[in-house]
Amino acid sequence: QVQLVESGGGSVQAGGSLRLSCVVSEYTFSRGRCMGWFRQAPGKEREGVAVIGSDGTTTYADSVKGRFTISQDNGRTTLYLQMNSLKPEDTAMYYCAATINSVAGPPPLEEGWYYYWGRGTQVTVSS
Repeated sequence: QVQLVESGGGSVQAGGSLRLSCVVSEYTFSRGRCMGWFRQAPGKEREGVAVIGSDGTTTYADSVKGRFTISQDNGRTTLYLQMNSLKPEDTAMYYCAATINSVAGPPPLEEGWYYYWGRGTQVTVSS
């Protein structure tokens, strides 16, 4: 059974950095599939942050462009999110997700495309 387990969250001051990891098991990152990071702040809807396709194509939310970087290890068993220049508005629960179907075109930020989800890791940024 597919499992996604996030780690690396924590509390940092504004301007700091964190790197989130998502260990993936029993999942084949085959052609057309996508994986990514989503977040949900208290009282807000979950939103896409950064996603990556099997071909390495990436899509970022405008709010994190230039600050966050999504990547994978060579074995495609771990997904990362490097977060720099963190802001208080980045405070949220961060989730790792993966599609079950292939997706045509750039990897989407819309959560409805994603079938498998981790339980999340909390990121808190203080001012």
